[in-house]
Amino acid sequence: MSDPQPALRWYFDFISPFSYLQWRKLRSIARERSIALVPVAFGAILAAHGNKGPAEIPGKREFTYRHVLWQARREGAELRFPPAHPFNPLAALRLCVAAGNTPEAVDAIFDWIWTQGQAGDSIEALSPVVAALGVDIGAIGSDQTKSALRANTESALLAGVFGVPTLSIGNELFWGNDAHDFALDALQHPDWLEDPEMQRLKQLPVGVQRRA
Repeated sequence: MSDPQPALRWYFDFISPFSYLQWRKLRSIARERSIALVPVAFGAILAAHGNKGPAEIPGKREFTYRHVLWQARREGAELRFPPAHPFNPLAALRLCVAAGNTPEAVDAIFDWIWTQGQAGDSIEALSPVVAALGVDIGAIGSDQTKSALRANTESALLAGVFGVPTLSIGNELFWGNDAHDFALDALQHPDWLEDPEMQRLKQLPVGVQRRA
């Protein structure tokens, strides 16, 4: 990444508590430089890669929930799970798009679901947030809003996104809240991504796994 000011894009879904935690850290960066906030349908991204979400796998579900709660407490973040999880996040995603994907909209929706622990699976459940943001309910379910969300998700897949949250710095992708410091290092010291070992890893062949 030779550009000293590479474009920043942040791909996220409100279903993800890890997205909520990373957003709390990204807000300060967003005040200093432009970050494109890109809500995407995580379920569609998983399906495109033939993967299941962590909450859909027994054992991994419990671990993931405990891990994110541990991360939140370690970061001094208030985190309260909504009444059910996973939930259908389309209403929250479309609300964000209809509100212009602004930091204020992202903040309000995350706060409702993950700070207050309220349901975010329908327009009715999100009605206090809709009112606070002054969004026309008709715009949330409009074809234009639905198309914009699909376009966001398709652009994420084309960029190589495989999970949320993902911060894109130029053409480099950094996945997960726990990779936030990794991303900051790349942002502040882009040259180290060009060192020989980093470049070799990009071309490392896949070995053949043999069964015992």
